[in-house]
Amino acid sequence: MTSTPNDAHRRLSAATAAGREDTRLVVIRGNSASGKSSVAQGLRDHHGRGIAIVGQDVIRRNVLREHDTARGANIALLGRIARDALNAGFHVVLEGILYADRYSHMITSLVRDHRGLSSCYYLDVPLETTFARHASKPDATYLEQVTDSHLASWYRELDLLPGGLETVLPADTTLQDTIARILRETGLASASPNPPPPCKSSQGDSIHPLVLMSDPRVAAVPVRECGEPLVDVRDHDFRVDPRKQDPLGAFAHVREGVLARLQHARSLLPAGTDLLFIEGYRPLTLQQRYFTEYRDELAAAQPGWTSEQLHQAASRYVSPPEIAPHSAGAAVDVTLVDQDGHELDLGARVNASPEESEGACFTHAPNVSDQVRRHRALLLNAMETAGFTNYGTEFWHFSAADRYHALMRLEPHARYGPIELP
Repeated sequence: MTSTPNDAHRRLSAATAAGREDTRLVVIRGNSASGKSSVAQGLRDHHGRGIAIVGQDVIRRNVLREHDTARGANIALLGRIARDALNAGFHVVLEGILYADRYSHMITSLVRDHRGLSSCYYLDVPLETTFARHASKPDATYLEQVTDSHLASWYRELDLLPGGLETVLPADTTLQDTIARILRETGLASASPNPPPPCKSSQGDSIHPLVLMSDPRVAAVPVRECGEPLVDVRDHDFRVDPRKQDPLGAFAHVREGVLARLQHARSLLPAGTDLLFIEGYRPLTLQQRYFTEYRDELAAAQPGWTSEQLHQAASRYVSPPEIAPHSAGAAVDVTLVDQDGHELDLGARVNASPEESEGACFTHAPNVSDQVRRHRALLLNAMETAGFTNYGTEFWHFSAADRYHALMRLEPHARYGPIELP
């Protein structure tokens, strides 16, 4: 018989409910070296922004530095972080050893309270395979600290959650097959990336991560020009591509602060990988020409579009001159090369339009290979860590301290406005 919950139960459910109907909760458990963190990272690499990885080791070891006990503070904290991320609109991947006898109540409560789809997986890897995988890790210090004796003492065979919540994935399932299966079964493969939590501007408007340059909020950001000069990156040992070279060498100039960020980003790349600088400063007259030419191409292809539609569509690819980051010396177009200077595969040529690339120019385009996603993640992580903001329709375009950057970072004003080359 189906019973109707009383008012008290309704209030409790409303108070504890987490997430939305379109959020996804994925729980990945298994013994040490079973591949949990690799699967979690693979899900994020495929999906892009909008997935929060809540890792047991990060919270227990790094944040709290506590032993794994039945009364550990990390248990409640993991649940709280997962709930808050779901409530903010993120998909959540909760991963860790997460022993059933210690963490099952937190996990089952989270699954029960989540409004959207919840999926739990257990990576079943034999102890012998665990030893072999552990020995293959490149971190020598970690291998000294964590021995086979540690692994054996932590190992629990088929430590499943109660109630048959989990899908057991055997050790002979490859990493890519595991990622593909979870993406398919959770709907994350076909769903559009779920945006991070909407931020609030000073005017109270919500800001979606993919804001076009034509958005009125970009032009509304005030500029307090800081007066930094333009400098030539060719004087600072950067790899510079000549495809955008002009007689005055304007293309190779950026603001001093942008140069410093580029140097920082370059230092964050792994050995054997480097930035290839393609274009920086762009005079206003050139920016106007680029914008007008692309808008005219669109008008010829879409004769029924209004001038407003053409302006918005053109700004996906070319910034309107009045707010263009390149004309402020604040933007750079960059890609990645190997140690021999050969460009890595990033899925489309730099400056490919959405029409030419069938949308592959978008930073988180779904129609690119796993290798391309890894390369893009490498570039994006280095540049964003160094303080740049990516323009989501162009994987190669990054800016700092301009109007677009200020809007997306919720800063009160931009520091760089339009500037002329001396």
